[in-house]
Amino acid sequence: MAVLPLSILGDPVLRRKAEPVTEITDAHRRLIRDMYDTMHAHNGVGLAAPQVGVSLRIAVLGIPREDEKIVHLALINPEWSNPRGAQTDDEGCLSVPGLYDEMRRVLQVDVKALDEKGEPISFTCEGLFARAVQHEVDHLNGVLYIDRLGALRRQRHKQQLREIEEKGREEAAARTAGPPPA
Repeated sequence: MAVLPLSILGDPVLRRKAEPVTEITDAHRRLIRDMYDTMHAHNGVGLAAPQVGVSLRIAVLGIPREDEKIVHLALINPEWSNPRGAQTDDEGCLSVPGLYDEMRRVLQVDVKALDEKGEPISFTCEGLFARAVQHEVDHLNGVLYIDRLGALRRQRHKQQLREIEEKGREEAAARTAGPPPA
């Protein structure tokens, strides 16, 4: 298990629609374990595969509960439907480090996905759990939470977003360039 490098705003992988997983392999399960490690190392509640540079429709969640336990869940090819209610709360993203803003999301959703074993799962979730599902499915569709901010809110963060995006582009270019020649 390993902590993987995060893709940051500016990395093109974050803007592509991720590919569906057609067959779940040991490599996918290893990726999921590494994604959990990465999410926890950065104190996140969710992480999508594109956030670690992998354009596949895989997300992991680590949702804290009132009894102080964390609900861990891997979602492969997730979809949500049947939106009910609304919630507004601060939202942030590991791929947009240091930037938080108030975000309106659906309060309750129905979710369908595959688990790590390839078994279909379905459930209804609400609150932070529903917020995290929506946020991670957005990532799988190439959408970042900042894309859902209104024009005035985006303008307020313009300089910070520009700096984060420049850093993200540089890090992505360095990863794709590989090591220097010997």
